Amino acid sequence: MGQYSIAERDGHLLVVTINRPEVYNACHPMANEELSAEFDRFAADPELWVAIITGAGDKAFCTGNDLKYHAELRARTGERPVHPPKGFAGLTARHDLDKPVIAAVNGVAMGGGFEIALACDLIIASDQAVFALPEPRVGLAAGAGGMQRLPRSVPLKQAMGMMLTGRRVSAEEGFRIGFVTAVVPHAQLMAEARRWAGQILECSPMSVRATKQGVMRSLDVPTLAAAMNNMAYPAYAALAKSEDAIEGPKAFAEKRKPVWKGR
Repeated sequence: MGQYSIAERDGHLLVVTINRPEVYNACHPMANEELSAEFDRFAADPELWVAIITGAGDKAFCTGNDLKYHAELRARTGERPVHPPKGFAGLTARHDLDKPVIAAVNGVAMGGGFEIALACDLIIASDQAVFALPEPRVGLAAGAGGMQRLPRSVPLKQAMGMMLTGRRVSAEEGFRIGFVTAVVPHAQLMAEARRWAGQILECSPMSVRATKQGVMRSLDVPTLAAAMNNMAYPAYAALAKSEDAIEGPKAFAEKRKPVWKGR
């Protein structure tokens, strides 16, 4: 347990909780450094295959940048806070993570908090969750990936409708327009996030990483044909040579559950 976060291992699953409920889980540089180090460990540990990130308490997932801390620091020193290279929660600027991360959004996810969720592969939302990129309302802009990720997640006009107004969007609307994977009653949120994690863990971790890497890298390729012809992705090559690629078809033929090695 860190000063600003809680990390719990459960087999191949890691659950990370942003633990600053007194400030609605807003993140200052020190919290982001701690969370970034946790996701560094997740990325490096071969026995951790899936992660869930959530917020402490019932009110907020994360309200983004701790603006009060920023204001106090600038008033005291004249300096602007410096965030770690991997961004909010160590996720918004982490572009090389092939392991899946699930956001379990338990309340308000605004600004950098919404950007953390958008940096995850799935967003499982409590029916009490609220999403927004309100930066224009305070003279800022969503510079931690919101302006880039939201238009890649929903139709452009829906994304612009959120970003240019800074308006708040419910979990149900987020599901309807497409950036939320599933919405459940608040009390069932973590059980639902773990259920999705469990379904991912039923698959080969090598296959999951190859799939995520292939999807994310293909988004940078301008045409479908070029994306399909360029399958020289490292995770895809590793899958082809893996023990899991042998075990999967063998288990299917033998009518048993596969025993994944992740190598």
